[in-house]
Amino acid sequence: MIVVYRYGHRIARDKRITTHVALTARAFGADGIVIDEKDERIEENIRKVVERFGGDFFIKSGIQWKQYIKEWRGKIVHLTMYGEKVKDVIDEMRKYKDILVIVGAEKVPSEFYEIADYNVAIGNQPHSEVSALAIFLHMLTQGKWMEKEFDGVLKIIPCRKGKMLKCNYIKILEKEGCSAEVIEHCKKVNRLAMKIAEKIAEQGVKVDTQAVEAGSLLHDVGRAKTHGIMHIIEGVKIAKKYGLPAKIISIIERHAGAGIDEDEAIKLGLPKKNYTPESIEEMIVAHADNLTGNGYRKLEDAIREFKRKAGEKATKKLIELHKKLSEMAGIDIDMVIEELK
Repeated sequence: MIVVYRYGHRIARDKRITTHVALTARAFGADGIVIDEKDERIEENIRKVVERFGGDFFIKSGIQWKQYIKEWRGKIVHLTMYGEKVKDVIDEMRKYKDILVIVGAEKVPSEFYEIADYNVAIGNQPHSEVSALAIFLHMLTQGKWMEKEFDGVLKIIPCRKGKMLKCNYIKILEKEGCSAEVIEHCKKVNRLAMKIAEKIAEQGVKVDTQAVEAGSLLHDVGRAKTHGIMHIIEGVKIAKKYGLPAKIISIIERHAGAGIDEDEAIKLGLPKKNYTPESIEEMIVAHADNLTGNGYRKLEDAIREFKRKAGEKATKKLIELHKKLSEMAGIDIDMVIEELK
């Protein structure tokens, strides 16, 4: 285990640099970071990174150094420009299983030089503690950190130009605690929604298929919290927690039935707002959900259920949405369902 101990953190001055020390520790192969001064904001920020980008990295703050070091059973490495050259001792340090790396934010007590098993210098000139930690961890792990898979919800895809980020939507459902049944339902809605989007795109209509994919897989993520109508509100909260785009959040928010207007929202106990799907992507996901239960069903079957559970007004909206999407697709959506069976 590799743990970084951050000494001398000053909340007013060091919040940004200590955050960078923590991010560097995580990215370059450490298992966690311990900070001497309590800083809940840094803890929260780092945990959000771990939640989104993955890994088992831990962070603790408000842990005084004397007690922590007293209880540490591995080797202690103090990074200091006054230490031995790293190249002279790195091979020896790789033999040890547990290493505590002390990174100071200010001048460290003289005891550190005596307590440390190794006082190590990345360079014997003034330099940044962040760069020193990065180089040390790179050398200690022999660059193996570069091949580490963090298995997060978000994954950065290396590319020559621009930015590419891949999101594991199923992992979000799993992490949030959705049941196997809900996850299977979301997969089925996704399959139908993507097929409808494909048919509409073939007619020359521009469809954001990435938004359809994300929205269809995540439309019921709020069911991790409740199976009532408030699942759409909970779903929005979860989507925002992961920093998902507004377009996807709107799909989640407007997927219930064929739309809920402000008056209906109040009666249902929802915040006063229009929850009617407006964009093509919102309509596709909402209707794919309408036509998916444990399996796929045609409009006629959906109408019967809507009349029984939601009433004539909701049923009329359902029929209108089906007609609108069928016209855009150049084919009755019922026929799309036939293709999936």
